[in-house]
Amino acid sequence: MSADSAAGAATPFELVLVVPEGAIEAVGEALDALDALSVSVEDADAMTEAEQALFGEPGMPPPKEGWQRSRVVALFPDEAAAREAATLLSAQDFFDGCRVQGVRAVPEQDWVRLTQSQFEPVEITPTFWIVPSWHEPPAQAREVIRLDPGLAFGTGTHPTTRMCLRWTATHAPVGPRVLDYGCGSGILAIGAAKHGARDILAVDIDPAAVESTRLNANANSVALQAGLPDAAKGEHDLVLANILATPLKVLAPLLCSHVRPGGHLVLAGILARQADELREAYAPWLALEVSDEEDGWILMTARKP
Repeated sequence: MSADSAAGAATPFELVLVVPEGAIEAVGEALDALDALSVSVEDADAMTEAEQALFGEPGMPPPKEGWQRSRVVALFPDEAAAREAATLLSAQDFFDGCRVQGVRAVPEQDWVRLTQSQFEPVEITPTFWIVPSWHEPPAQAREVIRLDPGLAFGTGTHPTTRMCLRWTATHAPVGPRVLDYGCGSGILAIGAAKHGARDILAVDIDPAAVESTRLNANANSVALQAGLPDAAKGEHDLVLANILATPLKVLAPLLCSHVRPGGHLVLAGILARQADELREAYAPWLALEVSDEEDGWILMTARKP
């Protein structure tokens, strides 16, 4: 996380989207992956002649994901996170027909207490945990990452992050050289350091994420290098990339080129239904396989011959 942690003075912001019915599920899943604190869906035509009634039986799921035109409101811890989410969503193929209605500040509340109440220690394995600074580590924890919510994405609460960390923990030692591409908070790079990596490079297109990674590494007594993507050089024993399917496809030749012979590529941010298109995108270089699945998200990995 950045210096603007939950205990800081950052003002929460809402990202407001207008989304057609067919894109509600994909947009909601993407917002979840982007660490939105909450997501709500309402009728964009409410209080007009075009308003639609949408009711389900008590205790049963609604008959539809949303309305013909839904207003989706996603809460983020600060303006930078909300605007970055808008930029990333706009680049996705499923965002066709959607539009960003705006980014707005949320009226002041006790956001420190609210945010802290939403972040409990997260179990990766029985002995490996992510623990916010306001909690004591569980008694069974042998390895701990200290991480608080802030500007950069990646707190360990999302399945994609947990699967990457779980893979690293169960394949330790991971090898000395590790590249975390699209590092966000730096959580995957820090996890690699906790499991044997010593020469670690974390890169991101967002300078705020680079700074967050440095701060989080220091807070966890981890040595690593952090920078923009052009800092990524050479081959590595492990290349991690937890992004989204569309940029992962574009980055296929680059990411594969950074894996040394005998090294591993670990990709996340992929929905189960996107497995075949990722396999096809990476086939000229590596044979991806599904190594883990959680809540509709998958982890895909490959070992370079």
